[in-house]
Amino acid sequence: MTLKTRPPTCSVPWPLLLVEGGEKAGKSWAAAVLSSSDKVGRTLWIDWGEGAADEYGAIPGARYEVVEHDGTWPSIIEQVKAARDEAQRAVDAGEKPVVLVIDSMTAEWSDLKEWVDAKARRRDANRKKLEKDPEAEIQITPDLWNLANGRHKDLMRILMRFPGIAVMTARGADQMEMDNGKPTTRRTWKVEGQKDLAFDASVWVRLGRGEHPQIIGARSVHAGIVPGEDKAKRVPDMTLEQLVFDILKCDPKTAHVREFASVQDRVLDLLDRVDRAGSKDELTGVWREAKASEVLNVGVLDGPTVQDAIMARAQVLEAAPPAESEPVQQELGEAS
Repeated sequence: MTLKTRPPTCSVPWPLLLVEGGEKAGKSWAAAVLSSSDKVGRTLWIDWGEGAADEYGAIPGARYEVVEHDGTWPSIIEQVKAARDEAQRAVDAGEKPVVLVIDSMTAEWSDLKEWVDAKARRRDANRKKLEKDPEAEIQITPDLWNLANGRHKDLMRILMRFPGIAVMTARGADQMEMDNGKPTTRRTWKVEGQKDLAFDASVWVRLGRGEHPQIIGARSVHAGIVPGEDKAKRVPDMTLEQLVFDILKCDPKTAHVREFASVQDRVLDLLDRVDRAGSKDELTGVWREAKASEVLNVGVLDGPTVQDAIMARAQVLEAAPPAESEPVQQELGEAS
């Protein structure tokens, strides 16, 4: 096998910002102010459990658009994908970068916890247990937590590859530290959300009432914070515009989507392309790539394999003219 390498580009990727803090610290406000920047294009705002989207539109200069959804996971994830596609269109057209705001990721994880709790309560053994004692404690088993984490990771893969500026808000609080499930006398700051939220963000900012913003950590050469060595950095009156363009030095002309190389990520990318395919020719291209990568029969948790997804999408597009469908039917027939 021939070794394949390339030199690093040294360009700054599109940032995924985590903006967290205590109550009324200005997290949503900061995101709304970013939309007023003349350095960004459309700002798309997904209000997820916070309720600030309509009122904050009155902030001087704010010019974001509220993304409509019905509160369900399928509806929200569909709109996140649509925002991703719009951001890519803007990049391809040479327009100013799109900003996507998720307000908030605390509500996202709360919804997922409620979803798996409801699933646990509907199981036969638990349902009978609750019939005898409505106050009985119901344990959420690992397989259900895997479902919740799987959904969260699906969302994060889109946000981590967003071809523009993505902003996630979350609640944070000083809490009592636990040791093996028991409280201790130690205090620690905790971001309220899925446990890997801060890891997945490329920049972590904390806001507090009456305090200057802090950059807690940043995957950046230019931010002046060496990971694992430097303490959090306070930046007086820092705005998100200043953070993205001046501190991180993100240049829309050279910015790129972060690259990941795991098999699961590859499969999810292919499944996403299948879902967006608008023609049989596109499906044929995905099928050939999946076959070359040897992932045709690979899927994700509780989901279809790439091959199954292609076949299902082909049925949706079966109304296409026969001349277009014949090459794909031939390719798909070879895979079965």
